[in-house]
Amino acid sequence: MTAPTANRPAHPTGTAWPTAPGALRVRPLPRESAASYLTRLAATYHLTAPHLLDGLHITATGTPAVPPAADIHLSNEAVRRLSAFTRTPPAHLAHALHHLPPPAALGTSHAATARWQPLQPAVQPLPACTACTAHRSPHTTAPAWIHPDPALPRTVICTRHQQASSDPRHRAPLDIRSLPELTQARLAARRRPTTASLSWATTITTRWYDHHQHLHLRWHERLHQLTTANPHLTPGPASPTLTCRGLITYPETLTLAAALDRLPPHPLTRAQQTAFLHHLAGRLQLPRLAPADHDLIWQRLTTR
Repeated sequence: MTAPTANRPAHPTGTAWPTAPGALRVRPLPRESAASYLTRLAATYHLTAPHLLDGLHITATGTPAVPPAADIHLSNEAVRRLSAFTRTPPAHLAHALHHLPPPAALGTSHAATARWQPLQPAVQPLPACTACTAHRSPHTTAPAWIHPDPALPRTVICTRHQQASSDPRHRAPLDIRSLPELTQARLAARRRPTTASLSWATTITTRWYDHHQHLHLRWHERLHQLTTANPHLTPGPASPTLTCRGLITYPETLTLAAALDRLPPHPLTRAQQTAFLHHLAGRLQLPRLAPADHDLIWQRLTTR
């Protein structure tokens, strides 16, 4: 038998993989989906993810699909085999990869099994920064898909390389160098908003965006800058007006969430509401903020 090369490990008779670990290192990105990592790892060896699982003698069920349409659950033994092949400790894999609670039968299984799970668009991962991906897996050009930080608006922003994404229909991250306020807002988000305030803020700014209220001129200019810097964004069934909404409203959503977190745990009096709106207008860099009676922000100010 000839000695293995750096790019082609030896295949002992009767086995699909060498007893030594894989020769080419592919490191997972923080919060990367398991399906994304398996796909990139397999691509390094010019394989598909199902073929890689088969080679590691991991029995997979369900319908395979490329990210972001699906993710995959792995049993403990499957994770152990993947860890041995990639030379990555299981704890490191678990820390890096997005954790999906396995089905009961899979979680208690002692066999090397896996199950593909389709994902709804609202919970699908987003394209990762291409520069970060290339640094962690220099042997392949396969893209990576990561889940956004659950404590922040549903976006992925790389402050180092000025790339961002907010919708799984984007097949690649967007260039945001022309929008420094996005990076600044991400860097400033050291104190994470509470889940409740972030939910309220996201709902309110989404309504403002959709109904062209309060900040529509600023957001329109921001959308124009984003589409100019990313000419591959074209109108169609997935218009940039919709798919980029999370990025366009990102700084103001965080600002509103932070303001809502400082509200007392009881409905505000009329005078307190006026003072809050005056303060919020200053934080949003608006001369004044006068919401209509049906504006959702009133509902938040008058509830516990």
